[in-house]
Amino acid sequence: MEILVSKIKDCFDGFAKDANAQIEKGNKAAGTRARKASLELEKMMKEFRKASLEFSKK
Repeated sequence: MEILVSKIKDCFDGFAKDANAQIEKGNKAAGTRARKASLELEKMMKEFRKASLEFSKK
């Protein structure tokens, strides 16, 4: 579970960087990368929810 949280943090950091580049500089490519990262984050958050439930049952 610790590895998953680390992956989520890394992905979110990349998302935030790209989203800010799109907002501040109008960088369209950064917007595309941010949208892709948001989809990856969604998948990882679902995995985290499952892992968290399993962890709480122990």
